[in-house]
Amino acid sequence: MLDDNKIMTLHPQGKKGVNILRRRYDIIKDFIIKIIKEHKEISYEDLNDLAVEKLTESFDGKVVWYIVTVKLDLEARGIIERIPKTSPHKLRLKL
Repeated sequence: MLDDNKIMTLHPQGKKGVNILRRRYDIIKDFIIKIIKEHKEISYEDLNDLAVEKLTESFDGKVVWYIVTVKLDLEARGIIERIPKTSPHKLRLKL
């Protein structure tokens, strides 16, 4: 039986996702979407730096690990996308 407090993440390349606490997932997901909305597009590196700066104090997990995991999940769900031919890769909302 799946725990209602957890979510199985997806991976854009079809790899196996991970089971993480929904409350942590929601915090990171909301943060990623909010930051991308504010910036229109943002490099993954900048997103990561902002997350560490803004969330480390309050978040009870490894911020960088969760950013990677939830970012991949949001890509797999078609909510955000990598902008083609950007290096380092940039992200934007997929509308």
